Amino acid sequence: MGGHNWQRMFEPDRLDLAILDVLQRQGRISMTELAEKVGLSASPCTERVRRMEREGVIAGYHARLSSEALGRTLLVFVEIKLSSKSGDVFDKVKKELSQVPEVMECHLVSGDFDYLLKCRLRGMGEYRHLLGNILKKLPVAAESRSVVVMEEVKETLQLPLDR
Repeated sequence: MGGHNWQRMFEPDRLDLAILDVLQRQGRISMTELAEKVGLSASPCTERVRRMEREGVIAGYHARLSSEALGRTLLVFVEIKLSSKSGDVFDKVKKELSQVPEVMECHLVSGDFDYLLKCRLRGMGEYRHLLGNILKKLPVAAESRSVVVMEEVKETLQLPLDR
């Protein structure tokens, strides 16, 4: 998710792509099983995975939690437009928004507004409270517009891999 300035672009071969494809869907697979799936022996497969971890291609392994099971059934996208814009203001806003746990994603965007937030919440009451707190903490006045998701059609963390 952004932030990296690569000195050189990672150039995966067919086996690297096969490994990445499997790991995106099965992050807890054993190296032996992974090697078998991609047609390598365990040692060279493990070395490829370690190399991609060292190079930052594989950024981490995570458990995907069910928002429904944890009561976070409200998904809201919030657009925020700042009244004044400078590098200093953007740095302060970035710092504030990065510290809000309910904000799953925060993007500085082009267009009619400045930031797009993705928030998972327990309900409208929590949403109203969260929005008020966010707007109070910002270093400049801001206006917001929200979009409440009625149905999640697709959500994935899997990147398309060219083969």
